[in-house]
Amino acid sequence: MIKFKYYFLSIFFISTSLFSQNQEKQERKPGHTNTNKFRQLYDEFSTPNMYRAASGAPGSAYYQQQADYKMDIVLDDKNTKLSGFETITYSNNSPDDLKYLWVQLDQNRRAKDSKSPLIEVSNLTQVQRPDEFVKEYLTDPFDGGFNIEEVKDASGNALKYMINSTMMRVELPKILKAGEKVVFSIKWWYNVNDHVTDRARSGYEFFEKDGNRAYVIAQFFPRMAVYNDVEGWQNSQFWGRDEFALPFGNYEVNITVPADHILDGTGELMNKKDVFSKTMMNRYEQAQKSYNKPILIVTQAEAEAAEKSLSDKTKTWKLKAENVRDFAFATSRKFIWDMMAVKIGGKDIMAVSMYPKEGNPLWEDWSTRVVASTLESYSKMTFDYPYHKAISVHAKNQGMEYPMICWNYGRPDETGKYSDRVKYGMMGVIIHEVGHNFFPMIVNSDERQWTWMDEGLNTFVQYVAEQDFGKKYPNALSPEDKTFPSDRGPARMIVPYMGGDQDFIAPIMSKGLNVYQFGNNAYGKPATALNILRETVMGHELFDYAFKEYSHRWMFKHPTPEDFFRTMEDASAIDLDWFWRGWFYTTDWVDIGIKEVKKYYVSSEPNNYIKDYLAKNNRTVRDLVPLVYMVEEGSDEFKAELKKGTLLDNSKPLKEYLMDSFTETERKNIKTPKYFYNITFNKPGGLVMPIIVKYIYADGTSKMETYPAEIWRLNDNEVTKAIASEKEITGIEIDPDLETADIDISNNSWPKTEVSSDFDKFKEKVKG
Repeated sequence: MIKFKYYFLSIFFISTSLFSQNQEKQERKPGHTNTNKFRQLYDEFSTPNMYRAASGAPGSAYYQQQADYKMDIVLDDKNTKLSGFETITYSNNSPDDLKYLWVQLDQNRRAKDSKSPLIEVSNLTQVQRPDEFVKEYLTDPFDGGFNIEEVKDASGNALKYMINSTMMRVELPKILKAGEKVVFSIKWWYNVNDHVTDRARSGYEFFEKDGNRAYVIAQFFPRMAVYNDVEGWQNSQFWGRDEFALPFGNYEVNITVPADHILDGTGELMNKKDVFSKTMMNRYEQAQKSYNKPILIVTQAEAEAAEKSLSDKTKTWKLKAENVRDFAFATSRKFIWDMMAVKIGGKDIMAVSMYPKEGNPLWEDWSTRVVASTLESYSKMTFDYPYHKAISVHAKNQGMEYPMICWNYGRPDETGKYSDRVKYGMMGVIIHEVGHNFFPMIVNSDERQWTWMDEGLNTFVQYVAEQDFGKKYPNALSPEDKTFPSDRGPARMIVPYMGGDQDFIAPIMSKGLNVYQFGNNAYGKPATALNILRETVMGHELFDYAFKEYSHRWMFKHPTPEDFFRTMEDASAIDLDWFWRGWFYTTDWVDIGIKEVKKYYVSSEPNNYIKDYLAKNNRTVRDLVPLVYMVEEGSDEFKAELKKGTLLDNSKPLKEYLMDSFTETERKNIKTPKYFYNITFNKPGGLVMPIIVKYIYADGTSKMETYPAEIWRLNDNEVTKAIASEKEITGIEIDPDLETADIDISNNSWPKTEVSSDFDKFKEKVKG
């Protein structure tokens, strides 16, 4: 009869004794720093202070500057020239005295003397299309930079200024002390570029058939740079990739364009009666009450008639916006214009689309519906959308965002037909760009420094919104698609990138200008990381609460990555330092496998392990307390004991062999496992992740078990789990639903099965 009492205590003393003896025999190793992947992020994080609290919330002394603008803008359509006069009121809410101000001149990236092309590596292409060859080698660079005509103070006196590429330093006549304001003005103009040929964020598209242009105008005025507690002036140059860091402010903008143009932009249109016809006004009022169907404010027939008018007269549209970080507008006589209302937090928000006939029928059918659904999904994940409208503007090859307005691609062919790829591409980009109203237009992170904070967070919520849209509008999906076919978000989609050449991968926590594979780094990987955090690590309830808390804390403020990381932990009570470090600060990848599985049987006599211990310590079995002995299936010891009949029969409940060791009450509470396994998991990839395991039993049933990531805290290479089971395990699978972005699933099963990854299948499909 086997004695079971004191088993754990005895094994503890035996194993620690052996461990001590082994330590005495080993040579001492040199000391080392803490390289544990679960160490806290104190080295990476800045010290909390009065401006930014340790919780991730704004600190008690948090401040931000304000820049208010009054502008008069004139578009010269014939000469493709934009002129402006702006008055800026700059409020110094910081505790610092300022000697000068920094203003962004982003259009200077397209100046003739721009240095942006000089930082790019180029190679002579031996075969080129004629138009590309002419543009590259036989054409002068486009002269699109700002022409600054004057910079003056409130009294009309000239202010000294210095232009350094895309930044302009304005010298103040006296120190701007903490709490003071300064008013100054800038007069400027520039030549508007063709954004289709230039692949630019702003400009016009020329339609040769009817001789008209559609303008999407942004970064069009000298804009104040951010001054904050983290960097002082954020005056990093605009080289073309990294987007923008901007302060909040109020805008009053008058825009003069040809009289037959349709225009909309950031802010509320203040003079509808002057620029709307009675018919348009009636349709607008109807749209304000239409929640299920967009109402055409300008029809396609009316837009086509305007294409032919080419009016020489002008009309001024007046827009006013409060608490926005930027301003943009779109204008053309080609625009069809539709709107519908969407209820957000008890308020009616207008979902709006503007598009030429070239966008139909796709845009008239879906654009505004996509806008409305996006506002609902993002508001659910963050906060109620605070502005009164959101506009989607059709622009070829574009995808760009500004407060309340964005440019989006997706164009049918000349016959009006379009593929699923075009349709889903249009829907996805609208969701993404409208979603940017939340990140970074309201949660105003520094895009110039941390691209992933707006693109990655936004792409994550985009995935949620795409799935919501597919459920709300199943008729928008193609027959073979049960859900919206998102191209970023699910873990499996980032596997080719994370398993790629490490020479061309950078950590997410890198300046966007300096990373390889920008799309994967700034969009795909952070979106996937957050999706995994929500689905696998934290769960929806904890993640959604913390994510919403971050969004609310930093509405209309300037968060840093640390503010996000700290808030997610602060609001969830989950230590995620291991997650941020692995996914955001390294280029480690996920690869977790099953190294080995050993099956054990209980023996009625001492096994070799205890025999070796007794021999080394000159003891006998009588010197030990009662113990349970186990032998590995298939070992020589197992075969010998099988012949002797000393192995316990798995067909009988184990507790029958243990009756004398327990009281009657204790025996009732003892489980009756028949099978014992020792499973070793290894981690060839460096990235720490939970181990998601599916155990498959001989009777055809299965059980899912998730071992938290902390299981790796004491051994970063391999860990073991001892399993006592009432049913025989016949199969084990790791990450069966592909939740963790494991780059090699060939080691994910026992017994080992030959499997092909999605990436391998793709390579096989396109071979040759």
